[in-house]
Amino acid sequence: MGEFDGQVAVVTGGARGIGAEIARRLARGGARVVCADVLDTTDIVAEINEAGGAAEGRELNVTDAQAAAEGVKAINEAHGRLDILVNNAGVTRDKLLVRMKPEDWDLVLDINLDGVFKVTQPVAKLMMRQRSGRIVNVASVVGLMGNAGQTNYAASKAGLIGFTKSLARELGPRNVTVNAVAPGYIQTPDDRQAHRRTARDAVVDRGHTPPRDPRGRRRGGGLSRRAGRLVHHRGCAEHLGRALHLKSVLSS
Repeated sequence: MGEFDGQVAVVTGGARGIGAEIARRLARGGARVVCADVLDTTDIVAEINEAGGAAEGRELNVTDAQAAAEGVKAINEAHGRLDILVNNAGVTRDKLLVRMKPEDWDLVLDINLDGVFKVTQPVAKLMMRQRSGRIVNVASVVGLMGNAGQTNYAASKAGLIGFTKSLARELGPRNVTVNAVAPGYIQTPDDRQAHRRTARDAVVDRGHTPPRDPRGRRRGGGLSRRAGRLVHHRGCAEHLGRALHLKSVLSS
C-alpha cells in the first residue's frame, strides 16, 4: 500500500517543473492528484495515468477568488474529500526596485501570496470539517535571506512563510498541519532555458549572481519546528520532490 492511498491531493502550478514533480511523487504514493494550473496539464496527467497512477487536470487561476472557491468545491464534490494541498504556483519578475514597474510588483504578490490565500481559504474550511488535512506551501530561500533584484519575490515568499506559521497555529487543533518548503535554485527540464536567461540577466542587471555562503554554495535556511516545518533544498525538481519526501513533510 502507498502512503497516500485513498487521498486526494491538489497541486497548484502542477503542469510542469516543481509542481509536476510533486504531482508525480504524490501519485507514486497512491494519491489521486489534481494538477491545477492556468497552463495545459495534459502531458503530466497523461504521464501519471500511463504510469499506473491517478491524475486529472483542472484549469485554475489562483488570482481569481471565485474560480478558486468553485474549483475546490467541484473537486470535493467529485471525490468526497480533499486531503492534501500543495501551494506551488508562482512567478518571478526580477528587477532592481528603482526600475521595477508597479505591475510587476503587483503580479508577483497577486500570484505568490494572494493566490495562496484565495486557494487555501476554501480548502481550509473543508479540512476543518474533515478534521484532517495537510497543506504545504512552496516558499523560497529568498524569503528568508533576501536577494537584490527580487524585492517583490522576496516579499511574497517572506509573507508566505509568515502565513504558514500563523495558519499552522489556527488549524493545528483541527488536526490539519501547515508546513512550508524553501527551495534554493531549482533547475527544471521545462524551464532550463528560462533559468539560463534569468541568470544571465541577473549578472547584467544586478551585477551579481544569487547569494552564496562563505564556502561558495547557495545558502538555505530553517524555520522553527514549533510553528510549522520548513525544509530547504537546491538542485533539480526531482531532487526537491525527494527532499520534500511528502511522507515526512505531510504526515507530521
